[in-house]
Amino acid sequence: MRRSDKYRFWVILATLVALQFSVRSRFGDERIAPDFLLLALLMYTIRSRPGKSAGAGFLVGLLRDALTPASFGAGALAHTLVGYLSAWGKAVFFAENLFVNGCLFFVGTWFRDLVVALASGKLKGGQLGWELLVWSPLQSLTTAVAGMLVLWLFGRWLSIRLSDA
Repeated sequence: MRRSDKYRFWVILATLVALQFSVRSRFGDERIAPDFLLLALLMYTIRSRPGKSAGAGFLVGLLRDALTPASFGAGALAHTLVGYLSAWGKAVFFAENLFVNGCLFFVGTWFRDLVVALASGKLKGGQLGWELLVWSPLQSLTTAVAGMLVLWLFGRWLSIRLSDA
């Protein structure tokens, strides 16, 4: 292992955070654009323990809540839960499989949207159903595709073994 290898993981996570604030708005509708910040959190949880992942999720949630103060706290709760549950889930499932990671990215994004929608109280009735059954699955799909692409391209840099999917 070279000295620079241990920094590659953090460079990729920093690149995903930079993509969140630079490229994401160019994808068109924010409701279907991939969430690179959540993707960075989920990639961190693949390599981390549940406690550290929950802490990282809390920090990511605070960052997201600072950008949307109308529902402050909902994002922190949602990202904390997603961070903890995804790190715990990697012990149950095989985290080195590309398809399983794609499913993790999909479910993590959808679950985060569910918790934010319920905790913020902004969406009610048909609007909540529309959000959870149409917009959230579309964003989850784009996030999962982006995550699978990153893992496929940089899997060795991330020190994640990917078996044949």
